[in-house]
This record gives sequence, structure tokens and C-alpha cells, in this order.
Amino acid sequence: MKTIVQKNRIFLLFLVLLSVFLNGQEIVTAERYLASVSEVYSHIRDYEASIAIVSGSTNMNGNVSYLSPSFLRIDFSRPVDQVIVFNGELLTIYLPEFRAVMNQTINQSRRSSASGASIASAQGLTLLQRNYVPAFVTGPEPVPLDPNSREMVVKLRLTRRVVSEGFREIILSISSDTKLIRRIEGRTIADSNVRFDFSNIRTNVGIPEMRFIYDSPASANLFNNFLFRDTD
Repeated sequence: MKTIVQKNRIFLLFLVLLSVFLNGQEIVTAERYLASVSEVYSHIRDYEASIAIVSGSTNMNGNVSYLSPSFLRIDFSRPVDQVIVFNGELLTIYLPEFRAVMNQTINQSRRSSASGASIASAQGLTLLQRNYVPAFVTGPEPVPLDPNSREMVVKLRLTRRVVSEGFREIILSISSDTKLIRRIEGRTIADSNVRFDFSNIRTNVGIPEMRFIYDSPASANLFNNFLFRDTD
């Protein structure tokens, strides 16, 4: 009888100690982790990075520049000389293959919370927290970015709350060291996949607004409001 009582006491003591230990640990949820990543980006005024985009069978490479709150520019090396610039109000795309410059005015109601490379910003992450439900892909522990990679990341799966979002699902691969977004993988409403890889990320380098002014080639054909009329 004494042996049973002693075992029960030991078991109860173990439970008490386990409870104290667990109460002293902060449980990392996917929501908290995403919030901590957003906090990191809230201190980033600008960044430069190499970017690789894969969409279906199309592969693109270039350099991306971002300036808070919504300036974005991608200068492509593949396709050579292709440019995408957004200054918060005007989207400009230069397609050298067709010598065409396409401009689109974007008002506040047209902006998407999940629009590719713009996700990697404080504003994009804030909107993701509002419009998507996060969950760890495998858990809060870092995993290799790719099967044979030494780079360790935390992977979050985000599922949309509302059908108006452009992506059904987004997977963020976040550097375990810096909490900067290393990769964005999205599945669109048409069930196509697109991937953005960011590397050589340099933050708060002092990018001027002038970088987001694009002078189109004089010989290029201009196409305004190619997506929709701003008055629609």
C-alpha cells in the first residue's frame, strides 16, 4: 500500500512540475509567429533583393527594390530589360519584346492584400493577418528550405478567410535567423501555382523615391489602363 501511495505522490509531483514548466514557456502559435514576422517588417523602411519568379513553365529573374509604404520596382535580367514599377498609384510594365509600356492607375479599392512580391512588406503582412488563417506546415521548428538545403526556415500555410482574395493558399518560408521572408508560394483561384524567391536581402539601405520614377523608351507604344478603367 505504501508503495502505491509513494508512486502516486511521485506521479502527482511530476504533474505539478510539468505544469510549472509549461506555464513558464510561451506557447508559439502560428498567429503569434506571423505577428512577430510582421513586427520585424514594421522596422524595415526599404530593402533590395534578388528575386526569382516561377509561374507554370515561366521562369523570371531580376532585382527587386521596395520602399515603404507601397513603392515596388523589379528590374528583370530574365526577360532582359523587362521592368515592373509601382509607385503607390500607378503600375507600369515595360515589355521589351513588344516594345510596349502598359500603365494602370490603381486606386485604393483595387489593391489586393496578396499580390505577389508586395506580400513581403509590413503592409502586406498586416493584410495577410486580417484576411488569412495561418498554420504551421510542420510545426514551429525550422526545417530545410528545400530537401537538400542547409538553409533553415519556418514554414507557414495561410488559408484565405474570404473568397475575394487572389490566392486560395499561401505558403511563407521564413528565415529562422532573420525572420525575413525567403520564399512565397501561392495557389491562385484558377489553381495555378506561382513562387517568389528572395535572396541577398539588404534592408534599410536608403533607397530614394526617384528610383520608382520610370522613363519609358521613346520608341515604345503606350497602353493606358490595360487592366481596367479606374472609373469602373
